[in-house]
Amino acid sequence: MKKIFMVAAREFVATVFTRAFILGLLLTPAVGALAAVVFPRVMTRSVQVQGEIAVIDPTTVVAAELETSLGAERIRARRTDQARQALIQAPESIRQTAGENAGRTAGLAFGSVPALSVVRRAPDADPQQEKAWLTDDLAQPRRLALLVIHPNAAVPVGGVYGQYDLYVPPNIDDRVEGEIYQGLREAIVNARIKAQSLDRATIDSIVRVGRVASVTVMKNNERRTVAGFNMFLPGAFAALLFIGVMTGGQSLLTSTVEEKSSRVIEIILSAVSPMELMAGKLLGQMAVSLLALSVYIALGMLLLLSFAMFSLFNPWLLIYLVIFFLIAYFVIGAMMMTVGAVVNDMREAQSMMMPIMLLIMLPWIFWLPISREPNSAFSTAVSFIPPVNTFTMLLRMTSNTPPPYWQVWLSIAIGIASVVGVVWCAAKVFRIGLLMYGKPPDIATMIRWMRAA
Repeated sequence: MKKIFMVAAREFVATVFTRAFILGLLLTPAVGALAAVVFPRVMTRSVQVQGEIAVIDPTTVVAAELETSLGAERIRARRTDQARQALIQAPESIRQTAGENAGRTAGLAFGSVPALSVVRRAPDADPQQEKAWLTDDLAQPRRLALLVIHPNAAVPVGGVYGQYDLYVPPNIDDRVEGEIYQGLREAIVNARIKAQSLDRATIDSIVRVGRVASVTVMKNNERRTVAGFNMFLPGAFAALLFIGVMTGGQSLLTSTVEEKSSRVIEIILSAVSPMELMAGKLLGQMAVSLLALSVYIALGMLLLLSFAMFSLFNPWLLIYLVIFFLIAYFVIGAMMMTVGAVVNDMREAQSMMMPIMLLIMLPWIFWLPISREPNSAFSTAVSFIPPVNTFTMLLRMTSNTPPPYWQVWLSIAIGIASVVGVVWCAAKVFRIGLLMYGKPPDIATMIRWMRAA
């Protein structure tokens, strides 16, 4: 055991106390924070769009309403209302901060308000000729759209309302096109209401049913529901498990390949046995992975506390995260050490790593179906199939309807059994493969090694 711990300590120190590990550990949260601050501003930062919209309106009433609905004040009002609706399901701290200035929030979300001017064409103008007006790229101000209102858009004919045709140039901004759609819809609705001699405010009060924030009821208290939390939580836990496993697994693979290719492994084996070396490497990189996992868990808890969302989180899930991490780490880590022991360089390792990576990525492919239907036959079956059972069961536990605890512990028991089996097989291949050079063995050869060992 002393030699095993010496190897483990060497692996831990050689990995942790390096500039690359420290930068890699801190770089991901730093990039995430930078992206959260910069990306929205980069996406919405743009020069104010100015341009003309030509309208052929046989009804003679929709164009007038369109001039109002596409005015800067009306666009700004619609955006502010959308921002308020979006904030209803946001965390309390975000809702209080952003709600104080919904107009500025809308500006950050949608960008600058476009300056759109409506140009009326003759009611009987030919749309085909007007399309030529639309394709003049050098015209100033820019020509953004051509609208052809149907004659029965405001007043129905035979009980049927008409619509409109919209023609745009190929380089129009999607956000501007969206504003045109919203403004045109509002203009046609207003024209229809006025044609029926109705009052718009009365109709709005009848048909408008505002969305309210739902309330999540817990055993001891209740609070406003945070939209997206129940979908985000499974993905966050799966990401933590993936980060923890890959942090140690990749290091196990890389260090084993480097030591073997440089023949350092022969010197190491003169001091320790292959089993002591394998055990020490697994334990040392496990400590490295736990360190990285602890950092990301701490950052996640700080985010929950800062957004006043910690009460929505079950702290017991962290215990199960550690349990499933240990199972997944030993299974995947033993596989990666096996690959490292039988290849001669990283190029050969990459080809043999493909099946392992596909196994790790499989739960990610089915993340949404599993988290939305955690108790379906598919989700239940996959949560008992190693080595993906750890990821799948964690997704089920963090979903809206977690599985019964007997299923959780049955999955843990299966996972422990898979650890014993995989480590036993990996140890036999590791023992022979360390000193084997030449063409990497195939699956049949490795099976023969297991029997021979």
